[in-house]
Amino acid sequence: METMFPPHGSRLIKVLAAIAVMCSACQHASDPPAPQTAAVAANRPPAGEPGPATAAVGTHQIGAPAPAMRLTTIDGQTIDLAALYGSKPVYLKFWATWCVPCREQMPGFKRIYDAVGDKMTVIAVNIGLNDDPAMVRAFREQYGLRMPIAIDDGRLAAALDLHVTVQHVVIGRDARLVYVDYRDGEPLDEALKKALAGPSPSGAATGRQPVALKPVLRPGDLVQGLTATAIDGTPVPVGRSPSGRPRVLVLFSTWFESYLATSRPQIAAACRRVREDADRLVGNGDVEWLGIAGGPWLEADDVAEYRAKTNTKLPLALDSDGTVFRAFDIHQLPTIALLDGDGRVVRVLGPDDGDLAAAVGALRARH
Repeated sequence: METMFPPHGSRLIKVLAAIAVMCSACQHASDPPAPQTAAVAANRPPAGEPGPATAAVGTHQIGAPAPAMRLTTIDGQTIDLAALYGSKPVYLKFWATWCVPCREQMPGFKRIYDAVGDKMTVIAVNIGLNDDPAMVRAFREQYGLRMPIAIDDGRLAAALDLHVTVQHVVIGRDARLVYVDYRDGEPLDEALKKALAGPSPSGAATGRQPVALKPVLRPGDLVQGLTATAIDGTPVPVGRSPSGRPRVLVLFSTWFESYLATSRPQIAAACRRVREDADRLVGNGDVEWLGIAGGPWLEADDVAEYRAKTNTKLPLALDSDGTVFRAFDIHQLPTIALLDGDGRVVRVLGPDDGDLAAAVGALRARH
């Protein structure tokens, strides 16, 4: 086990000073810039201006044991977090290639790794939403990242109760959470200092085993035990419709349509197409519809604002804790799940599946 430097040793002071310099440089780096066109900047999600619920995401876990999980990097390496606890602090940065604040912070993140990567395990964790390994590798090359990079399958974010990106998670040698926040700069700087200066634990530090997730729903599976939240706060069962009619679930993000218009125009166009197609089809009384908003940076007010802005005819609800999205293993938005009258999954459509009307017609014919 690696020993800690003396609390006031010159080498530790240099390391901590380096962190402060690196964090303060996050917004002034000369590395590849974020693609901040006027269109993107005007439609960015509420990063930096989060609602109270979003701002508090994960903070209730400060001081709690961190999850003991294995991650697989995009290079095929396995990282066992439990094996790291007790010897080094761990810094996890959750991010996405399409996230403007993530891009803004990446140069500073790289500098932090260069400064303290030998004293702290630093891992870049892509959130696995509308990204794939090829995109992540290209991003790594563009920004010259050298730290390990993993793509979360949803388990790590669920274990940490995370619903935003960027998200920084700092874990001490004692396997306890030191910092969970979307902010970099001084707050992150102080958290990294605290984790590096913390003593080694007197006993074993292995973290906690995360709660097992429910099996992913596939065609033929019965949807049960899942609930979303309507705009007025009432619970909305997600499985079998109350009328026993077939059901179409549209799983989407309220801000992808505008925020990704420049950086990921194909995704933005797919979101718009699905919304417009659903609005044309929703009036048919043979099928029930439910739009379920989820993903990062979403609160109930965002769903209400989306309905007012788009005038969508879809009944809307919020997947506030991510359980619905995880149940359907959502990694691409928009996704459409077609359920029969008993609440069983018939078919799942992704962003590239264009003929929603035909799919709904086939669902109707089964009833």
